[in-house]
Amino acid sequence: MKMHSPWARFYSNSCCLCCHVRTGTIILGVWYLIINSVVLLILLSALADPDLYHLPNNELRNDFDFMDDANMCIATSISLLMILICAMATYGAYKQHAAWIIPFFCYQIFDFALNSLVAISVLVYPNTIQDYLQQLPANFPYKEEIMSVNPTCLVGIILFFISVILAFKAYLISCVWNCYRYINNRNSSDVLVYVTTNDTTVLLPHYDESLSGTAKEPPPPYVSA
Repeated sequence: MKMHSPWARFYSNSCCLCCHVRTGTIILGVWYLIINSVVLLILLSALADPDLYHLPNNELRNDFDFMDDANMCIATSISLLMILICAMATYGAYKQHAAWIIPFFCYQIFDFALNSLVAISVLVYPNTIQDYLQQLPANFPYKEEIMSVNPTCLVGIILFFISVILAFKAYLISCVWNCYRYINNRNSSDVLVYVTTNDTTVLLPHYDESLSGTAKEPPPPYVSA
């Protein structure tokens, strides 16, 4: 009797009900690559022209100039790292190198954990939402309308949207993981090993190579002595 992993039931070669997991991973990697490239351009433009992002109060602006520059440099470094990770995932899915997908998968797990902590903090400390709303600028759109909502209903709405986001992120994680498993299984099945009776191993050719190879000449006919 075969023993199957309990996670095998979640394995699928298709994602979004229409495309292969390898294609979906490439699309996801390109999408993240575009987003992080846009963020990087915004950060570089802010570093080149600091007047684009400044605090309205001159005293506060002078006090936080160093912190703003430090935060911009850190954000720029993170964007560069994310571009590298997304490019590695896209290249790994395209060229079928499973190891190149692992950094992007780890980033997805880290991002999912952070969003889960946000949901837990909202559930445990619901009053922080009202404190956050009070710190928003007076001209923030729909600030008064949001603050007038029942706090319990507001927490429920926020938790609902966070749950939807977490479910979507979990589905993307499963797509990338299935792509990793597909490529890993495909690469491991390229080489077949046949063990003979005298404990020697013979490497069998790949199925496609055996079909595309030229047929060997038949052996000479047997002639009786």
